[in-house]
Amino acid sequence: MVKSVRVVCAHDCPDMCSLIASVEDGKVVRVQGDPDHPYTAGFACGKVNRDADLVNSPERIKTPLKRIGAKGSGQFRPISWDEALDEIAKKWKAIIKESGPLAILGYAYSAHQGLLNRGLVLGLFHALGTSRLQAGTVCDTCCEEAWNVTVGPTGGADPEDVVHSDLVISWGADLAATNVHFYSLVEHAKKERGLKLVVIDPRKTRSARAADLYLPIRIGTDAALALGIMHVLVRDKLANRDYIANNTLGFDQVERDVLPKFTPQRTAEITGLAVADIEKLAAMYGKAKAAVIRLGEGMTRLAAGGQALRAVTLLPGVTGHYGVRGGGAMLLTAANCELNYGAVRRPSGPAATRNVNHLRLGEELLNMKDPPIRALFIGANNPAVTCPEVHKVRQGLMREDLFTVVHDPFVSETAKYADIVLPAATYLETDDLYRSYGCYWMQWGPQAAKPAGEAMSNFHLAQALAKRMGLTDRIFTLSAEDAAKELLAGSPYDQVKLFASTPQRYVEGWKPQTFATPSKKLEFYSEQVAKMGVSPLPDWQPDPIEVADAKKWPLRLLTAPGYFQAHTAFSGVSFLRDREGKPFCILHPDEARRRGLPDGGDVRLFNERGEVGLALKISDEVQPGVVLVPGQRPSHEALSGTINILCSDRYTDMGEGATYQSTFLNIGPWKN
Repeated sequence: MVKSVRVVCAHDCPDMCSLIASVEDGKVVRVQGDPDHPYTAGFACGKVNRDADLVNSPERIKTPLKRIGAKGSGQFRPISWDEALDEIAKKWKAIIKESGPLAILGYAYSAHQGLLNRGLVLGLFHALGTSRLQAGTVCDTCCEEAWNVTVGPTGGADPEDVVHSDLVISWGADLAATNVHFYSLVEHAKKERGLKLVVIDPRKTRSARAADLYLPIRIGTDAALALGIMHVLVRDKLANRDYIANNTLGFDQVERDVLPKFTPQRTAEITGLAVADIEKLAAMYGKAKAAVIRLGEGMTRLAAGGQALRAVTLLPGVTGHYGVRGGGAMLLTAANCELNYGAVRRPSGPAATRNVNHLRLGEELLNMKDPPIRALFIGANNPAVTCPEVHKVRQGLMREDLFTVVHDPFVSETAKYADIVLPAATYLETDDLYRSYGCYWMQWGPQAAKPAGEAMSNFHLAQALAKRMGLTDRIFTLSAEDAAKELLAGSPYDQVKLFASTPQRYVEGWKPQTFATPSKKLEFYSEQVAKMGVSPLPDWQPDPIEVADAKKWPLRLLTAPGYFQAHTAFSGVSFLRDREGKPFCILHPDEARRRGLPDGGDVRLFNERGEVGLALKISDEVQPGVVLVPGQRPSHEALSGTINILCSDRYTDMGEGATYQSTFLNIGPWKN
């Protein structure tokens, strides 16, 4: 007999789809979209539709493993859970006694987990007082910091309000790949109401091909375009002076000192766009009754990424669209979800400790002192693939004096360096509470099937390790549902409905955008930004290091999610591996012709940090001077290496985030 279980997609995606898992004889046999969810409405992407294959993959780890070969060899023998946990606890206790808790690093992040499975691992290391991961730096700390100093730590526009919009600007976001339900609403509004879609992206994505206006912007020039649009809005008297006067701070300085520099002509020179298109976009935006900008995180993965997002985020303040339903800007929504996160993430332990930036793992493994990192726990992460300067990460993981534990459903590239590998349960095999970060919904996801083999969830692993380490915090003794109630303590949400797996909005009704900045206004001038050593007014300046690198290397790297292999987690599904194909890069026909490189051939991408071997696809979806590498794929799937070998661990201007798009390189034929 087949039973249906309403669950929630835990993959790292803003939409948080509600799903129906079909379970037969205790085994998940199918995963499909939940048609009764008011927002996700039954559609699930091509990746999630194969999650039954993910859960049942023959490549899954079924039992704890102990290393028997050299680090990096991937040679292990099965051991029992008691053996594994006892060894971990023994090692950790000895290290704490000899070097203190800071010698241990808890390296866990968000991928493919809900709030409990992510949060309690963090709570374990908080209670132990260890060094902790400065999480999010590879993806969202820059954009969050830029948003927070401009708008404040609060959510943005509601994607469901696009039914009231007459213009959508997708700025650096491939909606068809990463925000599919919002894109579905946009498509419907285009057909039914004549909504206009503008896509601003260096890559001619699926969304771009469907746009009413596509602007193939030069990488790293988003701030200049935003300021150029502001220039035209002011020039053509399309600025909403009443809104500016009542709701913003510092626009008079921007108008006087910044905007004169960004005429349409100069903006065109900087961005590579046509003057006519800049003028057209400004007119469309200024005349729209309700225009919403969907901000993409890609524009922030550059040296001046914070200033880029700041400038774009300020645009709705010039026109007053922040005060109109269906208008404004949307980045992330989670800040408006009222939960008691500290109950799970910070049950006890020191308020502050030593943080290790996500980007600098390799550097810190090799060079951190007082004390050095002697033990590493990695959960829901694959830093041997995803970190920049990944050769340093692998060198650090090779240290014989580093005791490494990896908790993962598969023997990932990182797991091959571990001393102990623990089998992790998937989201379909555990209870958890989920809240989206790209819409205003939350939902309880119950366990649909028992974990494969001896797999254990992050939540239960944290509890088991806490017990062995002598931690007595109450949260380490609770069931998942009771722990979720601690998260929900004091919140306004209907717990009865939640624990019945009924989707619930965590923000009801529309209100004009509020600002949680020190001034309680949208800050064109920001003292917080000034304290970072960055111009407090939005601006665009060429980055000196990027300028120097561009003289040495002819191509600029663009990275983007793959359609079927967005993260290495999906590498456990052979169907998706085959559908995506072997790791590849995309080059404009002119660049390929200049180098004599054939479509489908093997090529070498290289710079001063190393080289990567990939297959070549030739396409006009990228501009000359750019090479695109979709997805983050393990080295063993490629000819050689992984793309982050070529990326530096340099920080963004705000939030200490990753600068993947500030990478310059060259390409040539592969040489065996």
